[in-house]
Amino acid sequence: MAVTGTGDSHDREPGRARMAGGEFSDRVRRSLDDAVLQRNMGAASKRFVNGRARGMAELDNLEDIRTAAAAIRDRALADLDVYLEAFEREATARGAEVHWARTADEASRIVTGLAERYGVHKVVKSKSMVTEECGINDALAERGVEVLETDLGEYVLQLADEPPSHLVAPMVHKSREQVGELFSRFHGGTPTNDIPELTAQARDVLRPHFLSADMGISGANFLVAETGSTAIVTGEGNGRMVTTLPPVHVAVTGIEKVVPTLEDLDTLLRLLPRSSSGQPITSYVSLNTGVAGEEESDGPRHFHIVLVDAGRSALLGDTLQPALRCIRCGACMNHCPVYQSVGGHAYGWIYPGPIGSILTPAYAGLENAPDLPNASTLCNACGVVCPVRIPLPELMRELRTRQFEGGQRSRRERWLMAAWSWTARHPAAYGAVSGVAARVLAALGGAGRRIRRLPGLGGWTDGRDMPAPEGRTFRSQWAAGRRR
Repeated sequence: MAVTGTGDSHDREPGRARMAGGEFSDRVRRSLDDAVLQRNMGAASKRFVNGRARGMAELDNLEDIRTAAAAIRDRALADLDVYLEAFEREATARGAEVHWARTADEASRIVTGLAERYGVHKVVKSKSMVTEECGINDALAERGVEVLETDLGEYVLQLADEPPSHLVAPMVHKSREQVGELFSRFHGGTPTNDIPELTAQARDVLRPHFLSADMGISGANFLVAETGSTAIVTGEGNGRMVTTLPPVHVAVTGIEKVVPTLEDLDTLLRLLPRSSSGQPITSYVSLNTGVAGEEESDGPRHFHIVLVDAGRSALLGDTLQPALRCIRCGACMNHCPVYQSVGGHAYGWIYPGPIGSILTPAYAGLENAPDLPNASTLCNACGVVCPVRIPLPELMRELRTRQFEGGQRSRRERWLMAAWSWTARHPAAYGAVSGVAARVLAALGGAGRRIRRLPGLGGWTDGRDMPAPEGRTFRSQWAAGRRR
């Protein structure tokens, strides 16, 4: 089946771009004022950054593997319809049923329809960002279906009624003390911050549900066109129980996740765990292919795969297409100074960090996420660590350009940028303006040579002091040196 998509606003479901809790600036302020969040994010970021560094150091030919991985993803995207048709053909031949969803709402309707078809009363889920994107949990709950997240982090957030704040570690913003208080409220007993005790509590609660669920829902890290398999990469055994114990397994994933061969999957798996957690390989890598045979005790009797577009095909052939290479490792956000400071919820939707600053405007419409392309210092820490070489800062700059050309920035900002552009293209004017600016900034710095307040530009100085120049520009100092 060929992939088509217009990218029109009615296909983007713009309402999904917003998350309760006010505008971006409000969420950022709340995050910066949250001492517990700041402590948790600082510890988690350090752990992820150091883990990735150790994991990648084990690969002697790291840069060659990254280049090969990027080429694999580009090859799949260049002929996406061909590989998706091959995937559908192979998956169907092995007993699976493939469904195509143009929008997130359509994907949700497909899953709820399957629940009605099989008389499902209880669903157990493995972690899936696409099901979050499609609002599948809420849609099932509205129809009276009990839904339980079984990934430990997602289970905690389900109890807390919060969305995930990270692609790999959804509750990275919470401390073990917060989890202990939450478990005490829902499980009973005295709060504890002992990790083995907390995991044992979750295991005791969730284990019976695996055995009594009518349907298991998972995502898919990759789709293998060669075999019609879905691949999931997890650190917990819940993924395998969700996909093998219930009689019905539904895998929901984006169309961009397809790779041509098992050999290509092998290459990508050398990078994904190392980029995300620093591990050479995760505890569980599962390939789900077809349905269980008549004499097999494990595996679903019915296997459905829902392939979701929801704005993805609109990026094919677009400048933003490299964002579709993403393998959801989370390395870009782990290394991003903005994400490290504000956490995932500040970004307002499913995908946070640098990749979210591109995907959210791309999927939901730039007009619905106007602040995200600007939520970056463009330091390129994200681009340096991306295992599939997505040029993240360049893509954010592209979105900023589209905003400016589309008149989506404020009139004041557009006037200032136009004035700067004109000045930068006229050397004499630039020299005069920069000379005046250097003297004014030096005066503002005073004896301590620290600028604590910039009139009209408080965003630069409300949270930081800036060093003041000495009052002379580089050009004037260069000219003086030549005269001497």
